[in-house]
Amino acid sequence: MALLAIRNVTRRFGGIVAIDDVSLDVEAGQIVGLIGPNGAGKTTLFNVITRLYRPDSGELELGGKSLLRTPPHRIVRRGIARTFQNVELFRTMSVLDNVLVGAHTRTKPFRGSAARGRALEILDYVGIANVARRPAAGLPFGTLKRVELARALVAEPKLLLLDEPAGGLNHEEVSELGTFIRKLREDFDLTVLLVEHHMGLVMGIAERIHVLDFGRKIAEGTPDEVQRNPAVIEAYLGAESAA
Repeated sequence: MALLAIRNVTRRFGGIVAIDDVSLDVEAGQIVGLIGPNGAGKTTLFNVITRLYRPDSGELELGGKSLLRTPPHRIVRRGIARTFQNVELFRTMSVLDNVLVGAHTRTKPFRGSAARGRALEILDYVGIANVARRPAAGLPFGTLKRVELARALVAEPKLLLLDEPAGGLNHEEVSELGTFIRKLREDFDLTVLLVEHHMGLVMGIAERIHVLDFGRKIAEGTPDEVQRNPAVIEAYLGAESAA
């Protein structure tokens, strides 16, 4: 049974269909890529999974139980945590306190030495323990993305959603990120669903890939299968260029 099962999900904004009858499975323990051109519906699907948006139709299940009957504020407690394409942090709060916000489903976030100790351990794991007591405002973008990742990890998720984690990174940093995501999966016993435009990263670490275009799923398979799929080539290059 898939850890995450999405069945015939549609989401509209007014008269515009952002996701159209999308179904996909994410198996436990896998790194799964979700790719597609800009505007394909990838982040919208993340927002549906995390209940920022409610689908107009369809069903979502985590571990065989519906997510749609879970209030949005309890999604993290169900075992889903995420990062954002555009970093979402409390900029006047310290890095440590931002991470502790992620622990609110497990413990009282600003109390207790155990919670703070765990948050500091995870900040050390992602390599930014040295800025733990600095405010988030003014830190480099790459550091802020690590703060978001630490906030997600401290929530002890089963499913980690990464929305464009390679944004703003150079080639060497992207290579290091791929190695790091694999290590995350092993060290934290995670399942990872990854939205990313950097094809080298996705193709290098994902066991399975789903492709969206204009809100519809047009392909799925292994990285090799997806790269050879004519519909995927056309979606990225256009019919004339693909030919």
